[in-house]
Amino acid sequence: MKRCEWANKNELERSYHDNEWGVPIHDDRSLFEFLVLEGAQAGLSWSIILRKRDGYRKAFDNFDARKISRYTQNDVSRLLANPEIIRNRLKINATITNAGSFLQVQEQFGSFDRYIWQFVNGRAIQNSWEKMADIPSNIPESDAMSKDLRKRGFKFVGTTICYAFMQAVGMVNDHVVGCFRHEKLKNKGIHNESVRRITDKPGSR
Repeated sequence: MKRCEWANKNELERSYHDNEWGVPIHDDRSLFEFLVLEGAQAGLSWSIILRKRDGYRKAFDNFDARKISRYTQNDVSRLLANPEIIRNRLKINATITNAGSFLQVQEQFGSFDRYIWQFVNGRAIQNSWEKMADIPSNIPESDAMSKDLRKRGFKFVGTTICYAFMQAVGMVNDHVVGCFRHEKLKNKGIHNESVRRITDKPGSR
């Protein structure tokens, strides 16, 4: 069975690739989890984050944004001493800040899902890359997402992080055409050629 090249290093990555990467997610808790994990990955490999994923779930109350938004400096100190997560003060503080911003988005839009999927007009972008080297690190949609998230107070949400988030939660199908998962996730959204640049305001096409 042929997979995307990056998924052949170890069993953890293979399992993640085969069962999760690129599958559309609409559950707010799961979306917040990936937003946190993609931010934590900055400067590191995704393999490291996958190995620490269970540790993150335990350390951050299973990504309950309401609980995280109430974390104090004592919690920050606790997290900085926890070897099961990335012990980076900026990233830990960003997670707490993002939890508060996440709750504000939920209140304004009814759900974070409704807000974030507007950047692709509610349907996954279907790409047809021949090899991994063809895949970009950002697209106009991730640029717009990054700008809007930062405007709402989110941290560690640069356009490259946003694009990795989009790939993870199925807003874009970036499995290469030879990968067995590409066809399974195909036809779940719009084709790349028909994607138009969106403005800074979500949902404007």
